[in-house]
Amino acid sequence: MKIEIISKKPRLVFTIRGINTATANMLRRTAYDVPVLAVDTVEFTKNDSVLYDEILAHRIGLVPLETDKTVTPIEECSCKGKGCGKCSLNLTLNVSGPKTVYSKDMKGKGVSVVYSDIPLVILQKGQELEFIATARLGTAKEHAKFSPGLIFFNQYPIIETKQCETEVCQKCAESCSKKVLNFEGKNIIVKDLLKCDLCGACEEACKKEGKEAITVKGSEEDFIFTVESWGQLPEREIFINICKVLDSNLKDLAKEVNKIK
Repeated sequence: MKIEIISKKPRLVFTIRGINTATANMLRRTAYDVPVLAVDTVEFTKNDSVLYDEILAHRIGLVPLETDKTVTPIEECSCKGKGCGKCSLNLTLNVSGPKTVYSKDMKGKGVSVVYSDIPLVILQKGQELEFIATARLGTAKEHAKFSPGLIFFNQYPIIETKQCETEVCQKCAESCSKKVLNFEGKNIIVKDLLKCDLCGACEEACKKEGKEAITVKGSEEDFIFTVESWGQLPEREIFINICKVLDSNLKDLAKEVNKIK
């Protein structure tokens, strides 16, 4: 296995060579097991806004929070799920209208929002909003609000070209919407291989014209991964945590298998 970083911004893109599709998909799906901090419960003291408590609580829960590494998962805490300072963090808000309430208006010790200008609700004159929101660690298997980000992969493209002198091959190269190919002299040149999304448009265009100058396929053992964070964790840390969780899951599986006689 070999990992090569292609780019770090605006999202992490890298290749993993020497694995198969099952392994690649296992890495992708393990992202649902990476713990992330999010608001789980909201206790409203006042809510004169146009939104019901349930709708507003849902909005608050989807606000990305900076994940604190010192927070203990609630199922592992000594409080046995009751909620305490080790496993739960509180955010409070107390505002009056007229104003637009933003995520930055929520304040808490040891916890902060990632994006400060997410609108929550608009308060008119005389309307008030007051609540205590409790955040905890969770995984995306429980709810989408605990998702650390977006991770997906594509097969590494393999493009084979043959020498061609006709205008037809130039049309085939121009049929690529990603501008991966270029026709120069008698050859079809691959300009930017990593932009290829394996759509096969160039290959189909060639075949329609009775030519077979281009062959496009995806590698069975090399893959391009993309990781985009929602802001709670850096992309690099998300993938490191994926590997840690996967290692832990495999160890647990090995223990269960060893119990079988």
